[in-house]
Amino acid sequence: MKIYSCETHINHALDVFVAEQEKFPILESLSEGEKLSTNCTYCDCIALYIVANE
Repeated sequence: MKIYSCETHINHALDVFVAEQEKFPILESLSEGEKLSTNCTYCDCIALYIVANE
């Protein structure tokens, strides 16, 4: 599972991940190149983080 998140939605992304996967996620910042082409899962803002299990 991967969730891309902006600053505003990071807490929601973490909550959703834990609720669905029942374990703690890996939280990483996106690289500058990834930020240019990736939007937040919850809005149209640029994603700054990825919440994932891998």
